[in-house]
Amino acid sequence: MNYLPDRHRIILIMRLFLTVFLLAALPLVAKPRPKPADSPVDDGATQIAEQVKPSVVKITQMGRNGFDGLGSGFIISEDGLIATNLHVVGQGRRLQVETSDGKAYEVKAVQASDYHLDLAILRVEAKGLKPLALADSDKVKQGQPIVAMGNPQGLAFSVVQGVISATREIEGNSMIQLAVPIEQGNSGGPLLDRKGRVLGILTLKSMRTENLGFAMPVNALKKLIAKPNPVPMGRWLTLGVLDPRLWKTSMGARWTQHSTIVKSELQGDGFGGRTLCLWQGSEPVVPFEVAVSVKLDEESGAAGLVFCSDGSDKSYGFYPTAGQLRLTRFDGPDVFSWTPFQTVDSPAYHAGEWNDLRVRVEARHITCYVNGQKVIEQDDDEYRTGKAGLCRFRAPGAQYKNFRVGSDLTDKPIAADIASHVTKALDAYAAQSTSKDSTLDALLANVGAAHRLVVERAKKLEQEAVALRKLDVSLQQKNTARALAKELSKPEDKIDLFQAALLIARHDNANVDPAMYHRILERMVDELKGDADIKKGGLAAIKRLNRYLFEENGFHGSRHDYDNIANRYISEVLDDREGLPITLAVLYLELGRKLGIEGLSGAGLPGRFMVGYRKDQASPVTLIDVFEGGALLDIGDQTVKALLDPRADHSEELLRPATKKEIVVRMINNLIGVVGGEDGMRAEMVPYLNLILEIDPASWRQRGQRAMIRMRGKDVAGARQDISKILESPPPEMDDEQIQQLQRMFQQLGEGQH
Repeated sequence: MNYLPDRHRIILIMRLFLTVFLLAALPLVAKPRPKPADSPVDDGATQIAEQVKPSVVKITQMGRNGFDGLGSGFIISEDGLIATNLHVVGQGRRLQVETSDGKAYEVKAVQASDYHLDLAILRVEAKGLKPLALADSDKVKQGQPIVAMGNPQGLAFSVVQGVISATREIEGNSMIQLAVPIEQGNSGGPLLDRKGRVLGILTLKSMRTENLGFAMPVNALKKLIAKPNPVPMGRWLTLGVLDPRLWKTSMGARWTQHSTIVKSELQGDGFGGRTLCLWQGSEPVVPFEVAVSVKLDEESGAAGLVFCSDGSDKSYGFYPTAGQLRLTRFDGPDVFSWTPFQTVDSPAYHAGEWNDLRVRVEARHITCYVNGQKVIEQDDDEYRTGKAGLCRFRAPGAQYKNFRVGSDLTDKPIAADIASHVTKALDAYAAQSTSKDSTLDALLANVGAAHRLVVERAKKLEQEAVALRKLDVSLQQKNTARALAKELSKPEDKIDLFQAALLIARHDNANVDPAMYHRILERMVDELKGDADIKKGGLAAIKRLNRYLFEENGFHGSRHDYDNIANRYISEVLDDREGLPITLAVLYLELGRKLGIEGLSGAGLPGRFMVGYRKDQASPVTLIDVFEGGALLDIGDQTVKALLDPRADHSEELLRPATKKEIVVRMINNLIGVVGGEDGMRAEMVPYLNLILEIDPASWRQRGQRAMIRMRGKDVAGARQDISKILESPPPEMDDEQIQQLQRMFQQLGEGQH
């Protein structure tokens, strides 16, 4: 019997276990808007277009040979701010903005940008421009009529009308789905209501049908307007660019080259985020081989080789995806015209590392290899002409090196006598029984063979070194987890919350020195302990602490890099003076404790962690929003209400101080949220689940998650161990049927081991 259970049982168990905490959602307060143009009346698309046309711009990327790309944008301030998509801006290209009256402006700065939202704001030197009014995209309705403007296929300042189909989540972002075609060049243009107000920024074209597109809601743009992160064009243009004589890209995204490494970033315009980069050498003739070494930024992505490509929608692709290898034939722009021949697991593929992909194309047969091992064979002869190159899907980026095309790219066997000669020379050198010069003399007689054997030996040593380093990381993490559990086992008033937070940072970075950061904290205490307001205590001390942290020392909530994992480590917060609500709160609480400011506690609001202050037990709670510079709020404040479920009574929750253990667990869950992926089932979660289980072995949901991740990774013994632990003392939340399902799963896993 197979050791893995069937799909239905896995789903049942996953439903039992999979509980993911949604933390640190980032609501934003009201933001200032640029001065809007007068809102036109609803007199039809023609009049709207005439009214809006002066505010819509054409954005041109200027390459080495002139024109290099085209997109759209629209004016959002009189003094030269232009909204568009980030992928329209690209990297390493000068940008020119042209208004409908033919005036052209060179872009001086990228005023704001957001990779995840695919939005950018450009700045040009101009006065008296006509900005568009921005609507509230949270109020869009299904079936609402809209107008879209842009530069489709280079046709400047075109207009098309349609309706809103729905709102959908795509790649983690809420998007407006449109019953209107979004063509190349429309990206970055405004989506307008029938009063000429901007509802969204046109950004994606669906490949299922021509009359379907998407737009990023304009409320996302308002975040960038309120919190700019300007970069002068002189800095924006410094990234490497591909040589257009060697490579040709299509379907958007960002392709750059540094030295021998080609890098692909941002999601492509093709369906599924597809983007291509085709080699401009001669088309290979059957039989031929094509190869490249590829490294994915994240294993949830997909990137590799494309061959027999027509430069657009038709080709073959061989690439790793989610830790597996896949061969696909693409016959069109949407998923319905794709034929995934095979998707296979292979131990020859090394997740997170460089992997060498190779494909051999014969008259009727395709053979695929990874790191020299054959993984896929497929009979198919649909396409045999076209370009070869690189492909990528979805949002995570990838790197490529050593791309090559030829009739036979296999490594030829090394003659036994040559291999023996080279091996003896390498053995002598490794044993330090011969000099470097003598070794080189011995190897120079067979340079090609020597190079291959040296690389192979180095790779084996590197793999052994990687395994040992992983073991050392696990050793350090286990030791840190025990230290954290020991700290949190103390009585509440004896727990050092700052030390616990530092141990979380040290868990992920063994170079973190807790003693050094304790000294930094003590220096901060020394600077404040003699202050008159601090000695007064109460609100006077709190306001003084706010000025010290947020005005005098520049500590602040992370705006434009919120998802950076560094924000979750107290050590990085002290280094960079930037962090999440909870890490800033830990610093605030510990400073307050050491300064003797009474009445402070953690306030674990569902949407944002804050610090609570209460003068005495009879006094109401004042909330200190450390993410917003220490703003003092009461429970009835709109900012607080926005973070709470209006259907629930949160008064007791807000009044009850969060325990130090609860704060630490929430910090760990924040880290789980970063690495967990969309399905919350990535192997990277395991070290953090281990942390929680070390702190609280009775955390059955985390134990269940770990069991499922272990099962997915074919660690049957580990999965059985976790399930057995749950069955020893089932939690009250589990009913008899769920327990029986677990028991059956446990038995099936055991049968698979025999």
